[in-house]
Amino acid sequence: MTATTAPSATTPRTVAATAAVYGLQGLGYSVIVTALPAFQERTGLDATGIAAILLGVCVTAALGSLVADAIARRASSRRGVVVGLSLQAVGLVATAFSPGTAMLAASVLLYGLGLGLIDASSNMQGVLAQRGRATPLLGRFFATLTAGSIVGALGMAGILAAGAPAVAALVAAAVLQIAFVAFGARLLSRERAARSTEWSGPRGPRLDGRAITVVGLVILAAYTVDSAVSSWGSIHLESIGAAVALAPVGLAAYQGGVLIARMVTDAVVRRIGRARLLAVGLVLGVAGAVVVAAVPSPVVTIVAFAVSGLAVGALVPIAFGLAGSIDPARSDEVIARVNLFNYAGAVLGAVGVGVLTDVTGSGIAFLLPALLLVAAVPAWRRTAG
Repeated sequence: MTATTAPSATTPRTVAATAAVYGLQGLGYSVIVTALPAFQERTGLDATGIAAILLGVCVTAALGSLVADAIARRASSRRGVVVGLSLQAVGLVATAFSPGTAMLAASVLLYGLGLGLIDASSNMQGVLAQRGRATPLLGRFFATLTAGSIVGALGMAGILAAGAPAVAALVAAAVLQIAFVAFGARLLSRERAARSTEWSGPRGPRLDGRAITVVGLVILAAYTVDSAVSSWGSIHLESIGAAVALAPVGLAAYQGGVLIARMVTDAVVRRIGRARLLAVGLVLGVAGAVVVAAVPSPVVTIVAFAVSGLAVGALVPIAFGLAGSIDPARSDEVIARVNLFNYAGAVLGAVGVGVLTDVTGSGIAFLLPALLLVAAVPAWRRTAG
């Protein structure tokens, strides 16, 4: 097994640096997503073209998660953060100045590779920082990610309102990422929680595949909800009679629920335990999706989206905390595998719910996330047991 003689991941400066990685991840993603209208105007891409690029981002992000696993085995998740943020920065700048559709697609896909690397590597760092502490941290780390997303969106809005081009926000996000690589990454943990490269393939001890799948189902369900609300929430609200100006409020209510849940998750885990909070999250998630499907009222739907946000905000940090406890000595590897369920959920929420919307209507389509949340119940049984 790999020796862990590196400095502790629980020092205040390391915890702060880890939180910064989460914040930069949210900031960068928010900026590139909110720049999509500018990309369409510049390249003439239609909605299908943008959707194809975003699907490609999911694919390259999944590849990035696998790369993070390989880097964690050979060095540490700190190296994964450095490589991931560097790729993101290059992708953001290249995207900002892409002259045509092909270059734009390649740049965004390169960003997606960095996205997957940071998704996995940041959670590896988060689990290391939380390990051995009396107070959980992952909820607040994810709250930082959400806050970074809000800052990115508001920053883009401010730049556009001032008459500056969207590329300014992309370049600014890239500069912040490179600055962290240059000055902040050294504060991250160099601890390695992965199988030694001296172990040859299948001869090393196997990870618990069933446990990884069970926890992965929580991630799958949570990100299906997230992607469904983000992609189809406004469209569903308009389809049930919401005014055009009211439709975006559904996503705002959802993100507000996510942020609130992530801010309080750590304290609630200490108070009632991870198993009970996981059960509450699953129930809230199912209830929110069922209400969206059953009650075609804009106001009720917005409230249901907020409830869904509370569920997702709690479920994701809990799931990654569970992943870190499956095999603590190899938590880096476990998290890289569990993280792959993230992208499957993103595709199911965006594509699966979209296909069902054409067949059943947008309300009934939201039962898909509810069914996946029910499928995640074995994770609660594992935690409670």
